[in-house]
Amino acid sequence: MIFEDIKIHEIFDSRGEPTLEVEVFDEKLNSFSAQIPSGKSRGKREATVLSFKEAEKVLNELVKKELIHKKFTSIKDLDNFLIGLDGTANKERIGGNLMLGISIAFARALAHKENKELWQILNEEFWGGLISAKKPLIFSNLINGGAHAGNNLDIQEYMVVVNPRTYKIGEGVNSKDQSYTASIKTLIEFYKKLGESLKTKYKLEKLIIGDEGGYAINFESNFEPIKIMEELLASKELKKSFSLALDVAASNFYKDGKYNFGGNEISSEKLNQILLDYLVHSNLLMSVEDPFDEEDFAGFKEFNAKCPDKWVVGDDLTVTDPELIEKFSKEKMISGVIIKPNQIGTVLESCQAIRVAQENDLKTIVSHRSGDTEDVFIIHLAKAGNVDAVKIGAPARERLIKFDELIRLYN
Repeated sequence: MIFEDIKIHEIFDSRGEPTLEVEVFDEKLNSFSAQIPSGKSRGKREATVLSFKEAEKVLNELVKKELIHKKFTSIKDLDNFLIGLDGTANKERIGGNLMLGISIAFARALAHKENKELWQILNEEFWGGLISAKKPLIFSNLINGGAHAGNNLDIQEYMVVVNPRTYKIGEGVNSKDQSYTASIKTLIEFYKKLGESLKTKYKLEKLIIGDEGGYAINFESNFEPIKIMEELLASKELKKSFSLALDVAASNFYKDGKYNFGGNEISSEKLNQILLDYLVHSNLLMSVEDPFDEEDFAGFKEFNAKCPDKWVVGDDLTVTDPELIEKFSKEKMISGVIIKPNQIGTVLESCQAIRVAQENDLKTIVSHRSGDTEDVFIIHLAKAGNVDAVKIGAPARERLIKFDELIRLYN
């Protein structure tokens, strides 16, 4: 494709915060766009995020001069060119959000030119056309806390994990074709039932909703949401195909070597024991993301060693950086990793991050951001990379578009 023009637009994410939409034009003046999520809870090592005015200035004064009328035939060629043009470790010159927007829009242009799905272009370039029939688990955030809510929960996300591979559906329905549709329908019903249950239990007239569409009311303790969801899953006979997961996002309540958790200032060792107790007291809790601060390497390593049958997932720790993913995998700090393209800033590096994780036998979870858009790129990335799971917010509002794309690509 030859770049004929590039434009950016200021749009607003699911939280009403400004973010970027990037639009590229090929030599026939066909237009292809990408909306970039902003994210609220960010790791220290993430790619730089530019404001709209900053991105506009960089686009007009640098990027257009270098890209317009240039021809690129692969995502790898374009992204390596952009990385070289930026020349900094964290995309400080061009911005990870602007760079990713150009990268994704270009990938869509390539897919259009070859009359293929976006995921097919990604799969062919980065996985050699190898595709698996496995369907990823769905991590859906139903109760919000931490930076995503204004309630008293320290833990940021309480998720239901849907396994469409084991989901049992009614007679006369082909499970191979319809398991995603049926399991997502059940997830939506469970989300609504959870809301009704919380309103009744706490005598609420109205439920408060957090950044990711989950319920954001106050609870008696950080463990109580786990208990409530587990009991509701049991009552609906969903324990065989539904489980639970946490995103602790511990960096948000870590300061000066201590964790402010449950109203107390505690050590890393104490938080370790609390989280291990959660695993003991919950039969369905199968994954814990960012259980410690991104600099608390000893905490990660000890916890991972004590949880050989659970997913101990890095996010703020690893920030979709292939080098960090390999480093922390080799040091046995994690058994799984979150993939968020705008943490690293290009399609190329996002795919490399998945490849590195898979080569190191880590569970791979392609994830949305708290400040998300309607763009469905991450679903295509998940399909292309044969990942283990996708992480989406609650099945409501703008997130439903991603659930619809899951059904379209996997059923």
